[in-house]
Amino acid sequence: MNDHDAAVKHIAAKVQGFHDRGVKFRIYHGSTNSTRTSPYQKDKIIDTSQLNHVLTVDKEKKTALVEPNVSMDVLLRETMKANLVPPVVMELPGITVGGGFAGMSGESSSFKHGIFDCTINSLEIVLANGSIVHASHTSNQDLFNGAAGSCGTLGVITLLELQLIDAKKYVELSYHPVSSTKEAIEKSEELMRDPSVEYIDAILFSSTSGVVMTGHLTDAPTPNTPIQTFLRRRDPWFYIHAQRLIARQRKKGEKSEPARVAIPLPDYFFRYDRGAFWGGLHAFKYFMTPFNRITRYLLDHFMHTRVMFHAFHAAGLGDQTIVQDVAVPLSKVEEFVKYLDDSLGSWPLWLCPVRGTSPSHPDRQSFSQGTRVKGDQLLMNVGVWCMGPKDYAKFVSMNRDIEAEVEKLGGLKCLYAHAYYTEEEFWKIYDREWYEELRKKYGAEGLPSVYDKVISKPRETGDKGKKTLVRRVKSRVWGTWPISGLYGVYKAAFGGEYLLKR
Repeated sequence: MNDHDAAVKHIAAKVQGFHDRGVKFRIYHGSTNSTRTSPYQKDKIIDTSQLNHVLTVDKEKKTALVEPNVSMDVLLRETMKANLVPPVVMELPGITVGGGFAGMSGESSSFKHGIFDCTINSLEIVLANGSIVHASHTSNQDLFNGAAGSCGTLGVITLLELQLIDAKKYVELSYHPVSSTKEAIEKSEELMRDPSVEYIDAILFSSTSGVVMTGHLTDAPTPNTPIQTFLRRRDPWFYIHAQRLIARQRKKGEKSEPARVAIPLPDYFFRYDRGAFWGGLHAFKYFMTPFNRITRYLLDHFMHTRVMFHAFHAAGLGDQTIVQDVAVPLSKVEEFVKYLDDSLGSWPLWLCPVRGTSPSHPDRQSFSQGTRVKGDQLLMNVGVWCMGPKDYAKFVSMNRDIEAEVEKLGGLKCLYAHAYYTEEEFWKIYDREWYEELRKKYGAEGLPSVYDKVISKPRETGDKGKKTLVRRVKSRVWGTWPISGLYGVYKAAFGGEYLLKR
């Protein structure tokens, strides 16, 4: 703890310096799983990238003290040494504990435990004036709830205590084929009522084909259940594996018993890492590269999400990629999927049921829930990942249309992705009065607001006489296929900084 305390004091001193000079700063983590382009400047950041240690794992209390920049794979590795595991593990290994709390992360166990911030017991946070305070369900409760999902705009989180549960060697996963969105929703609702189900999510491959997957922890899989891994170069990408499995099941006419596999714990939690769900398919299409087992094997290094996010940001492809996670009421899922099919026509889609809060604190209301999600209300997260139009104005319009549809259906979206709400639209979704009272109470008014931080500012289209000849030529060259993509691959291959402005 001595090293941690020294690091936090250094951060607090720098925060106080910014506060005294009236400088707004951003929190820099060294990497990102957001698809937004963030305007980091070296002289206006608080660098928390070195707060990346698991300090303690308490086997008796089943808790861990964790610094915010600890990634999911490191967290899992350390807790499994004590035969424990977090109740909610985000499915991309590079997502951090702090990011999961300050953002909004719901995964395949969130129908049971709530989203990730519901599994946090307490925080250490440096306020905007440099003071160090603690917040929990019983101390500074308003700060604790407000910090969940408000993207680090109430202070700098420096330590979190999170809950743990008993680990097992495997997740035994069952695959239930479905033939429509309606059937997927009905099957999910049916299976969630089974107390033995600990994990559930679904993939819709098309309007007429999908699979609902349920899992439970076990040390002894059902006899004759094959062991399946997903993290090695020669392993299949998970979504391809699932699609082939249900195709074989349908061909054989197996309707009574779903197919089953036993997946080692890390492989289950990070099963979508290779290929970034199915986002990696678009990289193959972009470079006009054959998409098969051999090319996936040869290019495996570039198909892990850490590398893909690095290349994505270095190449500046965020303004061509539709990446949205939205949560809508279960009764509206079928309508929303129909809208996506009509407007985007892109499959697969990911479905994951999530609760707004945990059973242990059913009345908790955090910032991440907005004004619409009450208590432990169950929603369905719909994951949309596809290429958008190259024309920037059309790209923004398409994202705005998705936002309007989500608004109409009474849902809300994860703020890690592109957001183009007007300020009025944004504060219809989130409790502005409560949030601004918190910022005033805890001296955070000098920090960027959550709206300022997450909204993508549409850039000017056309030169309008403002661009120099050099800038116009540079823009034209950069937009020529495949220059930006090759640059992103180069930067990902050789590492280096890709978030801070030079």
